[in-house]
Amino acid sequence: MVTAEEDAHTRAVLSQAKTENFPVAPRFLPREWRDDLMAVYGFARLVDDIGDSDLSSGPAHAARLGLPADQADDPLAMLDAFESDVRRIFAPDGPQPGHPLLRALVPTVRGRALSPEPFLALIEANRQDQKVRRYATYAELLAYCELSANPVGHLVLAITGTATPERVRLSDAVCTGLQIVEHLQDVAEDLAKDRVYLPAEDMDRFRVGEGDLAAPVANASLRALIAFETERALGLLDEGTPLVHSVRGRLRLLLAGFTGGGRAAAGALRTARYDVLAGPPRAGALSVARESWAVMRGEG
Repeated sequence: MVTAEEDAHTRAVLSQAKTENFPVAPRFLPREWRDDLMAVYGFARLVDDIGDSDLSSGPAHAARLGLPADQADDPLAMLDAFESDVRRIFAPDGPQPGHPLLRALVPTVRGRALSPEPFLALIEANRQDQKVRRYATYAELLAYCELSANPVGHLVLAITGTATPERVRLSDAVCTGLQIVEHLQDVAEDLAKDRVYLPAEDMDRFRVGEGDLAAPVANASLRALIAFETERALGLLDEGTPLVHSVRGRLRLLLAGFTGGGRAAAGALRTARYDVLAGPPRAGALSVARESWAVMRGEG
């Protein structure tokens, strides 16, 4: 039985779907897909909020995970408790998860026969965020995205029953591209959390120091670096675009929305002339729709 307080906390987490660069569970999808995608989104959003120490009513979430209120601000303790609660989903003979968002995930996991690996990878990505604050190389950043982004695509393909090795490969390219674009939008916000997702080797190449990331506006060197990384992300989105045309019907629309959302976000960076410090450049709904349609039509 979900209490009114638990329901309010759950709705607060799920409401963040409106701020994503891509449509999470649009109404044109079958109801069962929407329900399952939102259950997975609730998990992914909650684990990210735990890792970012960005939970509203943190003590209430801690209580549902069996932790005392004074541990609500300890991301590693929260992530450990969260993982233990997640593992209950995959132990049908044991107790139910304590957190309402994880209880809501149970029918999806069991109905779609989802494996625990993507969920555990997303938790591990947030543990890594507590320990790794900088990335020396682009290869290191890609390895992080394998944990933080790519599992979401694996879950979408599993929910829709369309996973194949080639589709997983293409999905990884799209998800990594989306993750990199999001990092570029949030350079200032991430720095405030003592995190830098711009590879140090690229910062050196463009003569950008961390002091430049803390300025009110981006200088020419930083803009050139952001432009370079944006083109890299677009290359990944282009690499993964054949995924859209490998499926049919409403799933094609959904996947076009993911890819188009990433392209629209990259376009917002370009429109802002790659100044990501004055405020995170965001794409409007019309831009996302336009780019998604272009992806559907096979336009680059």
